[in-house]
Amino acid sequence: MQPLNEAGEAVPGEAPGPAPRPDVVCLSHLRWDFVYQRPQHLMSRFARHRRVFFVEEPIWGEWGEGPARLEVSERPEGVRVAVPHLPAGLSPEAAEEAQRGLLLGLLEDHAVADYVLWYYTPMALGYSSGLAPAAVVYDCMDELSLFRGAPPSLLEREERLLALADLVFTGGQSLYEAKRDRHPQVHAFPSSIDAGHFGRARDPLPEPPDQAAIPRPRLGYFGVIDERIDLDLLAAVADLRPDWQLVMVGPVVKIDPEGLPRRANLHYLGMKPYAELPSYLAGWDVALMPFARNESTRFISPTKTPEYLAGGKPVVSTPIRDVVRPYGELAMVEIAEAPADFVAAVERALARHGEGGSERASWLRQVDDFLAGGSWSRTWQSMSDLIDAAVQSRRDGRRSRVGSTAVFD
Repeated sequence: MQPLNEAGEAVPGEAPGPAPRPDVVCLSHLRWDFVYQRPQHLMSRFARHRRVFFVEEPIWGEWGEGPARLEVSERPEGVRVAVPHLPAGLSPEAAEEAQRGLLLGLLEDHAVADYVLWYYTPMALGYSSGLAPAAVVYDCMDELSLFRGAPPSLLEREERLLALADLVFTGGQSLYEAKRDRHPQVHAFPSSIDAGHFGRARDPLPEPPDQAAIPRPRLGYFGVIDERIDLDLLAAVADLRPDWQLVMVGPVVKIDPEGLPRRANLHYLGMKPYAELPSYLAGWDVALMPFARNESTRFISPTKTPEYLAGGKPVVSTPIRDVVRPYGELAMVEIAEAPADFVAAVERALARHGEGGSERASWLRQVDDFLAGGSWSRTWQSMSDLIDAAVQSRRDGRRSRVGSTAVFD
């Protein structure tokens, strides 16, 4: 709408510019300073263009029995991370009421009036319902209801969130297929890649001190070590080939570390910063995805698949659906399940990609052609465009109902 002067006449040459983009208020079950993954990639890019507030789940009792408080700090990427601190002993209802007060205080203290609510967990509805966002996004990166310790009310809250959301993004094709009939605006955004970061692993890099002394060949994994990892498979591979060294990089969560298989050729190096992962990857001969076949892995789309490939490493994975399709079907990743078959797949990978491996050059060209079609920046831009359209639809008094999209359909 063109501006008017005091007489109500149009002022020539002073058409208003586009309305400023709303802030993003992201409600997450993951911590910003944990493993660097999908939320960090996306929110860091949003923070270049608008304010981003990343609200974590609460920390309990760490500050004594005083009143609930919100700790807000800014990360180098420009994201403002808000961590609720709640006194121990609150009932679930009282905890959600305290979180609601802290969230409302955050919006008021930072003058957040025009914003997109971005959900990573439906459980956040318990303290955020009733707000008036410019649009609602549900980025469903995992089927959380199938994870160990999932709250019984999660499915009911997801149903409510789907009714409120303008847009639903899924972290993989399998999740897309599970959600596409439950909302008119479902869009599949499988794991993307920061190819420049992990591509460094194709060149010689200084060996991290805790990996340098480990003999070769090295089979490596980086990521969270939890109920999704097939610990029996790890132990079996280590036993079948004691001359191979299995390097596991990442935090152990939700499972007892005492239950991890222990072998002389099994090495648990702990959690490492995102910046250091290429240095570990560069020192591996084969990258592993030893995922268990259970409910918690039914819909996963591992981000590490393209990360390993960008680093130029051959990959051996158990038959996770979103790895089989497309990576296994395109012969970019070896797929095997039983221990003997998994060992045979690693042997094939070592033969094809070791010194003198005749297929490596053509495989790398295929990998690079495939990865060129997806990056976190491209994914972010597509999401941002969809959000802009959803916000405009709300401003026009209608909900965005254009249709659903998928990457592999």
